[in-house]
Amino acid sequence: MGFRSARSTEKSNNTILRIKMKHDFKLNNTRFLAVTTVLLVILQSCYSFTGSSLSPETQTILIREFPNNAALMNPNLSQQFSTDIQNRFLQRTTLKGTTESPDILIEGEIVDYSITPTTISSAVNAPGGNIQAAQNKLTITVKVHYENKIEPDKSFDRTYSDEAVFSSDLDINTIETSQVKVVNERIINKIFNDIVANW
Repeated sequence: MGFRSARSTEKSNNTILRIKMKHDFKLNNTRFLAVTTVLLVILQSCYSFTGSSLSPETQTILIREFPNNAALMNPNLSQQFSTDIQNRFLQRTTLKGTTESPDILIEGEIVDYSITPTTISSAVNAPGGNIQAAQNKLTITVKVHYENKIEPDKSFDRTYSDEAVFSSDLDINTIETSQVKVVNERIINKIFNDIVANW
């Protein structure tokens, strides 16, 4: 009789344990779903905060070639800048390129491309005082006309400029392949942020 009672008690305990495990599983599952939902909402909010400021209705873009009208001629600058800015907008936004009735139009011209000598001084404890190194400074300036046909109040005409300082030992080919790319990238970052990120 005692043996049956013990087995009955053990069976009852096992049943209670299984019920408790099912309840805990459902509770944990519910908590997991709740946490996941909250995270998704937070991520969506972050995207809305840091993502594009363009209207969802804005879907197409046309970026015309930027002619190089600077006094100092770099034969590759126009094509290089135009290609780089087109790639930036087409690769980092959902905008589609078009040649007819674009929602966004970006055009302009390169108005300055100059390489000027400059001197970088470094204060050190040396017999001669400061150490001076001969450097060159590359400056590129671009005028931009931005037209937003969905949100006309966001349209603008602005001038962007940036520069890079480098050793005077660099030859012209190295300047045009490395330093120009650096300056172009900085200018395109500014244009992109003003149009898409609206920072």
